[in-house]
Amino acid sequence: MIKIGLISDTHDYLDDAVFKHFEHCDEIWHAGDFGTATIADALKAFKPLRGVYGNIDGYDIRSEYPENGIWQCEEVKILMTHIGGYPPKYNPRSKVLIKENQPQIFISGHSHILKIMYDPAVNCLHMNPGAAGKQGWHKVRTLVRFEIDGKDIKHCEVIELGSR
Repeated sequence: MIKIGLISDTHDYLDDAVFKHFEHCDEIWHAGDFGTATIADALKAFKPLRGVYGNIDGYDIRSEYPENGIWQCEEVKILMTHIGGYPPKYNPRSKVLIKENQPQIFISGHSHILKIMYDPAVNCLHMNPGAAGKQGWHKVRTLVRFEIDGKDIKHCEVIELGSR
């Protein structure tokens, strides 16, 4: 069983509460728009970090993190990209990635809208953790925690960090 802390859109702001909420996680996954490498460095010094770069990220992030992350966690295939859309309104690039890779979880950020929903059309759980940073139009900063146990995705929790 792997415990995941999912975060996105920090925009160069990392609330100290993130470390408390992700204390018992095995890995942290960041769905882009870190802001600077300082954020990525703080997270990866705390826990193993997987991430993708976002549209605001510069060379410091883009040189270390890919545009698309595709990996296996336990028996679950993961696809993560920053700008992806959501069911059934995926952007054209994400539609191709989902069709080619057939993930069980598709993670995106960018919209600052927390959304977790199953898409039966592609047999995939879509997750967007919302935004954990203070920049943007969202009103509440959010994170997500969940577990992957074999092929089961369970114990999904939404965490509110407070007002933007």
